Parts: sequence; structure tokens; C-alpha cells
Amino acid sequence: MTTSNYASERETDEGRVFTVTGGDWDTIVSGTDPINDERIVVNMGPQHPSTHGVLRLILELEGETVREARTVVGYLHTGIEKNLEYRNWVQGSTFVTRMDYLAPIFNETAYALAVEKLLGITDDITERATTIRVLMMELNRISSHLVWLATTGMELGAISIMLYGFREREYILDIFETITGLRMNHAYVRPGGVAQDVPDEAIVKIREFLKMMPKKLKEYEDLLSGQPIWTERTKNVAVLDVTGCVALGITGPVLRSAGLAWDLRKTMPYCGYENYEFDVPTHPDGDVWGRYQVRLAEIRESMKLVEQALDRLRPGPVMVADRKIAWPAQLAIGVDGMGNSLEHVAKIMGQSMESLIHHFKLVTEGFRVPPGQVYVAIEAPRGELGVHAVSDGGTRPYRVHYREPSFVNLQALPAMAEGGLIADVIAGGASLDPVMGGCDR
Repeated sequence: MTTSNYASERETDEGRVFTVTGGDWDTIVSGTDPINDERIVVNMGPQHPSTHGVLRLILELEGETVREARTVVGYLHTGIEKNLEYRNWVQGSTFVTRMDYLAPIFNETAYALAVEKLLGITDDITERATTIRVLMMELNRISSHLVWLATTGMELGAISIMLYGFREREYILDIFETITGLRMNHAYVRPGGVAQDVPDEAIVKIREFLKMMPKKLKEYEDLLSGQPIWTERTKNVAVLDVTGCVALGITGPVLRSAGLAWDLRKTMPYCGYENYEFDVPTHPDGDVWGRYQVRLAEIRESMKLVEQALDRLRPGPVMVADRKIAWPAQLAIGVDGMGNSLEHVAKIMGQSMESLIHHFKLVTEGFRVPPGQVYVAIEAPRGELGVHAVSDGGTRPYRVHYREPSFVNLQALPAMAEGGLIADVIAGGASLDPVMGGCDR
């Protein structure tokens, strides 16, 4: 029997037992334990509550420590980008709004800006339509961050914040329903402007929301920020510094929580954001706590932007004047809330035969877009949302590809998880705020 220089040993009914007094424990164990190097491979997802949808994580564990993490996507693939090639340019709005279903207004706006750039009508978009786009995007940013706060809280054991986050989000969905007719998947922002004007009752609801929300945010912080379990689960957890973010192409709140104030609304303004007053929140630590702080601060900044947008709303059209593009902003909804009203149909048919033919061709065939390709990027709740649109001169896109922040940001998960505990995989993954509908478009 061999003896150890580091530990005394004795034989028992259960086998050899060591009494460790110091030295290299790994060396001792490797000599007697035949499976000491064996690691467990765990599939987390794709049907796991904490993976924010059908994300699959393959984790190689040594005890509770993650030695290797791999992300597997594609379980929610919808083929939206391919479908766009078989629909006209206006119909594309109905498809893209369904990608990142927590931020549909951003999908629509980025697409509309790309089509307008191809058409060369960017400067023709009316001031009211542009202001409405900003208003809707910032309300959508708040609702998206509220879902992040609610779901992350639930995954870390804070059940109450899950209920409160979804409760406040309902206010915004009610506003969206008042304006667009739908709570989600609106197809409201369209090439040339928006589908219909904002009614007065929606303005009243938005002002009520702005009055109510600051108090709710204070309640969230009172509930979470001083809570020992919340701070333990978030501070110095899933750290990714600014160098790692830039190397991996990470954008949005994750990048800003590492200290870099990169926000396309400031650095590459669109939709008139250069005329609004707002700050870009940052945090120096690059951990889950920092991402929590940045998103709460962004909700406050979005509220400031919504208030400014309301003050900027001036009477005017919400669609470009060119009637060869301006369908269907002038439609009136029927009594069933779906089809055209009889008055609108009678108006079209009563104008002239040429007007009726033009309307028919515009609806069935769509307008033509000059050949070319563009890339347009906006600041979505999860980071840079880019649209690469290509036209061959026809009535349908030749190719539309989205640079989706959820897809890109998921690259950071192995860097954040490896070497940490399996419990921190949940906190780190949640802090990225991935939406698999956008990832698997």
C-alpha cells in the first residue's frame, strides 16, 4: 500500500479514508478516485423557464461550476426574412413586427426607415409621423424593460416584482391598443409614415401613465435595491467588461452597463432624436447589478422623451403626400374593427375609375422601390437593431436581413458563465434580455 506525504490514511469498511492536513488535494484524489476528472453535461432548455424562450444551453459542469457553456438557437425559427421576399413592401411591416415580439414598434420603424431610404423619401416624412414614431418607440422601450425586470425578478426568486412589472406593462399595452387597435404585432409604423393618427383619448392615457410611473419605479427600487438576496445574486455576477463587449459586438444596456455610453440615438441620431433632451445612463461594473441599474435609469429617460414627444405633437398628416406610396394610412376601420368602413369604400369607388384602379393595384401589387441596398440601424431595447434591405426595382424586397441584438448578445453568455456557478448562468442569461423571436427570425 502506498503512503501519502500530504495526508494520513486508514482502511475502513467503506474503503480507504484520508485525513487531509494540507498539500495538493487534487493530486491525492486523482490517485484514488477513478472519476475525479469526470464532468456532467446538462441540457438547460430549450423548454426551461429561465432561458427566456426556447434557448438551449449545453453546460459542462464540475460540481456546480460551469466549465464550458454553449448556446444553441433555432428552435423558434419562423422564416420571416425569407417570407418578406414573397410579400410587397407594405406587407413586410406585418411580418417584421412579429420578430422581437416585446419590441414590435422598433422592428417596424427600422424596416420603414430602410424602405424610405431606398425610396429617397426620408426627408418627406411628416413631422407628426416622426414624432409619433418616437413616442411609440419610447413607450415600447419602457414596456420591454418592464418585462425584463419582471422575468428576471421571477427567475431570481423575487415573485412580487414579476407581478408588478407585468401590471405596469398592461398600461402601455392598453395605450397601444387605443392607438393601433392591437396590443402587440401592430404593423403600425409603415413606409411613408404611420397607419393612423393618435386619438385624443390615447394622449390622456399617456399623460396618466407618466404621472403614475415614477412612483412605481421608486417602489421597485425600494423592493429590490436594498434586498440582500437580490444584491448577492446580481453584484459581481456575470461580469463582462467593455473590452469583452466590444470584441463580441455587444450593444445596448449590456454595453452601457460596462461604462461605454454608446447609444445610437445620440451617436447616430434618427427620427429627430438630436432635438430631444435626454441622458445616456451608464454603470462602471459590467455585472448583472449594473444592467439592472441602467435599465431602470433608461425607463426614466424614456419617460422624459415621451413627455417631450407629446409636447411636440402638432396637427398635420401622418403619411407622405405621394398617393403612390401613401396607402393605407387613410383607411377607415369598419364596425367590426377589422375591415374597411362602408363610407371609405364608397369614397374610393365614387371618385373615378382611375382612382379605383390605382387603389386596387396599390393594395394588390404594391409600389415599386428603386434598385439599391441600404443599412439602417436604430437603438432598440436590447441594442443595435439594424436592417439591411436590398431592392431589385420590384414591388417586393429582394432581400431583407436584420442585425438582431438578441442574436449577437447571446455570444456573451459563455464568456459570462464559464468559471461561475450554474445559478449565475440564470442571472447572467437573464441580464442579456434575449428574445428568441428576434434571434430566430
